[in-house]
Parts: sequence; structure tokens; C-alpha cells
Amino acid sequence: MFSPRGKHSIWLATNPTGHEIINEHTEVGFGAFHVKHDEDPATDSFYDTPLARELADLTARRRALDAIPLEYAGRRRIFTVSNQKGGVGKTTSTVNLAAAFAHMGARVLVVDLDPQGNASTALSIPHNAETPSVYDVLVEERPLSQVVQQSPESPRLFCAPSTIHLAGAEIELVSLVARERRLRTALEKYLSKKGADIDIVLIDCPPSLGLLTINAFTAADEVLIPIQCEYYALEGLSQLMGTVSMIQKHLNPTLTLSTILLTMYDGRTRLSQQVADEVRAHFPNQVLTTVIPRSVRISEAPSFGQTVIAYDGQSVGAVAYREAAVEIVRRDHRADSADVDAEGSAPDRDAEERDE
Repeated sequence: MFSPRGKHSIWLATNPTGHEIINEHTEVGFGAFHVKHDEDPATDSFYDTPLARELADLTARRRALDAIPLEYAGRRRIFTVSNQKGGVGKTTSTVNLAAAFAHMGARVLVVDLDPQGNASTALSIPHNAETPSVYDVLVEERPLSQVVQQSPESPRLFCAPSTIHLAGAEIELVSLVARERRLRTALEKYLSKKGADIDIVLIDCPPSLGLLTINAFTAADEVLIPIQCEYYALEGLSQLMGTVSMIQKHLNPTLTLSTILLTMYDGRTRLSQQVADEVRAHFPNQVLTTVIPRSVRISEAPSFGQTVIAYDGQSVGAVAYREAAVEIVRRDHRADSADVDAEGSAPDRDAEERDE
């Protein structure tokens, strides 16, 4: 954090990039912290620069996140993180959100359903050919408890790894009984065990709409879709929504599209803003206010077998993923509160109707 030479004060103002922060009252909002100088006009040329405003903005966001209690008190949630288009930040978002939830005090399980095994790599989980993996769970009906490993990054972060064998699972599943529900069955058995105590499950899907992805949709309660802020990323969204509708109709009626996360956002370009506006116009209740910016630290972290939270927790990418995790949890709390209020007011309405 920089220290100015003259007297100054800090206040909250609108951020023209639309970048979200959590203010000092830990409420989600838009803004950036700017520095106002009462003396020494010579310093104004520095503190009015975009770099100075960005540094002050990032510092304020870190402080706000540090003020949030590290105790997860929400319900158990099972997310499928899916997008059939590759390169949109799906696996990156899965592992970094998992680390952010764990940082908040939740016990998190990542199910790596992608044969590439990138989520396992990012969490420093061994996934060579001899390692017990999700393949054994799906094809050979091995208990999930025999596959799950703890990540060295956090005692609250666990992973069911993927191996190269999973690449052939699409073909092998075709002839098996209940081929679409195998992951759901294994996950239900694992979570019902007394020692599991998992708060959040994140299932990382392959970039396709095959049987592995269908298993993930059938096992989950919610769908989280990362969308890159480019127009190509929008083209396959309608196809993905069609798949979700089909799963809701035939296999998992409780599945909901709860969250859309905009990734690789570049506030310097008009294109990113246009794509963000278009997605928000079509999905106003699902798109998070938080956006994930392009960040070198996010790209570097997997090469060290770490999430960006562990690699550089003070970077803009780490802060953004932590903000996204907080927003996801708070949205759920608000929805629960709204449901409780609706249930509480229902008898009053009935009584009024009877009086009339």
C-alpha cells in the first residue's frame, strides 16, 4: 500500500470499469477508492492516475474481504461447473472457487470429471494411471471414499481425481445399467456417511456434452456456467441451456441454473463490456456482479500446483475469486430469507381473506 506525502482522505466513488468490490460494510457493490488531497497539489498527478486508483481499489477490496468472518454457515450445495466450449476458465474457476470457499471455512470437495485432470493438477493431487480415480467410481462402482484425497493446500479442501482412464469412460458407460446416475449414486452414498461432512461439492466437467457431463448434471443441484467475455463463448450457450432443460425434464427435475460467472474480463476493451451486458440482459438473476479479470497470476498458479488463492492471495485474480465466492454464498442466504418471509406472511394473507 502506498503512502502519500500530503494529507488526504479516501471515499467511495463509482468505478467506470464496472469492477465489483465489497465495501467496508461487507456489502456487495460497485465502486473504487480514490484519494483526495488537501495539500501538495504536486502529488495529484500521481494519485489521479489509473494505476493509483487501481491500487487503492484493490487495497480496499482486500480489507473488506479480510473483515468477513471465516465461518461457513450455509446449506450443503452441489454445483456442476460446465461449458461445452473449452478455454473459458471452467477448471480454473472450479479450483479457485473451491479454494475460496475453503478459505471461508467450508469443507469443499472437487470432483474432477475431466479426463485432462487439470483440476487435480491445480490442487496438487496425484493422478497417474495407477491412482484410484473417478473412473473406478463410475465404471467399477468403487466407493467414492476410497478415491477422495485431501489437497495439501488446505485441510478443508478435498478432490476426487481424474486419470487418463476416464477418456474411455464415455464408451464403457454406454452398456452399463443406470449409466446417467452412477455419479449421483456414489455421491449420495459418500455424503450420507457420518465422517464426510462436506459443505460444497464442485464437479468439473469436460468441455463436451457427453455421458460424463450428463452424470454431473444428474448428480448436482445447481449449474454454474463460466463464460469468457468474448462473442464465441456465447454461441454454445443456447445448446448448453437445451441440455440443462433436457436433464431437468428426464433425469433431474431439481436442477437449476443458479450462477453465471464472467471470466477473462478486460475492462480496457469495449468488447468485454458488451458481452457482459448482453449476458446480463438475458440472465439478470443468474449473472454474478463480480467478474474475473484477465490475470497473469491466475495463469501462473497451476504450473506450481496451486490455486491463485495459495499462489498469490493478494493478487487481483485471487481477490476476484474470493469476492465471487462471497457473492454466491450471500445470494443463497438472501434467497433463503426471502423464502422464510414468504412462508411467514402466507398465514396472515389467509387470515385476511377469511375476515373478508
